[in-house]
Amino acid sequence: MKNVDDLIGEAETLADRGLSKGEIADELNVSRDTASWLVERSNAAPGDAAETDTTAAEGPQDIHVDWSAIGRDSDRLTQVGRAMADLLAKQGEAVDLTVGIEKAGTPLATTIARDLQTDMAAYAPAKHQWDEGDIDERGGGFSRNFATIRGRDCYVVDDTITSGTTVEETIEAIREAGGNPVACVVIVDKQGLDEVDGVPVYSLVTVLGVGRE
Repeated sequence: MKNVDDLIGEAETLADRGLSKGEIADELNVSRDTASWLVERSNAAPGDAAETDTTAAEGPQDIHVDWSAIGRDSDRLTQVGRAMADLLAKQGEAVDLTVGIEKAGTPLATTIARDLQTDMAAYAPAKHQWDEGDIDERGGGFSRNFATIRGRDCYVVDDTITSGTTVEETIEAIREAGGNPVACVVIVDKQGLDEVDGVPVYSLVTVLGVGRE
């Protein structure tokens, strides 16, 4: 079982590989604030209070999702993708494009596109460029190696919704490119969202924190 110290170690390893904090957030399926907190803890000097008290109350409230047991096995990944496609099947046959949010959403979108007989597109969100400063100054973009967006009804696919900002960014980018986002689907929704910017959200698993103030 992983604990906070394990995540701090993983964040340190990813940071040493040169990944931005946005990419670390994506790899660990945590929020941007959590990724920053983990990296800061990994940089703390031995013996510092910040280094030893990893459960401090000022730490971010988040849920780490590890779905690597699915991702490392092609058959499991395919079966989960088919389950996600089944959630979208109720939208009808008018949708002809599936947009995978890089990185983890792309292999899932590949299976969904095959099952629902749509073309495939890939979107790299702005958080992949984010390290310090305002990420809104750096936008994401669609890969030119996949299908174009303009004039098409689209599904949006990702692995996890943490805050909803990445899905919202992708929806906005699709609309700016002349497409029409019809529905979103993820494996895990940590916010319990019914919709994002007017687009319905479907998930295989919804995780909600329950506690007292």
